[in-house]
Amino acid sequence: MASHHSEPFDPAPAADAPADNNPELPSPPYHIVTKPGQLPVEFLEPSAAQKLVIGFDCEGVDLCRNGALCIMQLAFPDAVYLVDAIEGGKELIEACKPALESDHITKVIHDCKRDSEALYFQFGIKLHNVMDTQIAYSLIEEQEGKKSHDDYISFVSLLADSRYCGIPYPEKEEVRTLLRQDPNFWTIRPLSDMMVRAATDDVRFLLNIHEKMMEKLSKVSLWRLSVRSELYCRCFCINNNQFADWPLLPPVPGDIEADVHVPEVDILSVLDVPPGKMGRVIGRKGSTIMFVKESCKCSSLDQ
Repeated sequence: MASHHSEPFDPAPAADAPADNNPELPSPPYHIVTKPGQLPVEFLEPSAAQKLVIGFDCEGVDLCRNGALCIMQLAFPDAVYLVDAIEGGKELIEACKPALESDHITKVIHDCKRDSEALYFQFGIKLHNVMDTQIAYSLIEEQEGKKSHDDYISFVSLLADSRYCGIPYPEKEEVRTLLRQDPNFWTIRPLSDMMVRAATDDVRFLLNIHEKMMEKLSKVSLWRLSVRSELYCRCFCINNNQFADWPLLPPVPGDIEADVHVPEVDILSVLDVPPGKMGRVIGRKGSTIMFVKESCKCSSLDQ
């Protein structure tokens, strides 16, 4: 159970809470956060003594380096926190920086690329220690000999998979329709019941999915997941310093180093390169690619 600051939360009323779509996964209460003090202490002050695993997602308008981040969702076992970037402003999101960059808090998210891009360019936050369920799904399928590494699953399809959740999510298409009608949908305040339900549903199942995936992933797949999740985080965050301000990629664990190599696909398949930016990805004389290779202590990447 998460501890809380003494500052009052928005109440978690039964009438406003998202509908319970699965009796095995009851809807948690939610809190709309407009001040840092409304977040759990253990989130604001990450500690090795109290490691956390949380569900994570962001909503916004054209979410990327230039688009507006409007809501950041944090799913704890006992509640979902909707961090309102519009009402709380830059100060609120920056208060989350230590947690989002912390080794002590695992952020479970489905496809973190654009979320990471928005956080990096708008708030200077380097999203770190991510468990990306899109990558994990792909690795489990590959591990079980079902699909190749190039097959990535949508969040709606992941929720529908009975191995992980088995829940239909038709509301997602409703929100997409509203977004097509009004691209500024997530800027509307106060948050409507539908907005709260949609934002909450995007994260409230992630901890359960994480638990089931971790049971399936092999030791090698876990390492590949950690590397590829870190690469996902910096995929659209290309800069001129070769990611010198980012954490090093996870090295190959000593107990599997003799049995596994780092295929170039683990680096290149996650680089969704913007038009005209391939040169920046490769770097002068391959310097950027070589930097990535050295960061993960890889000796098998062809030059």
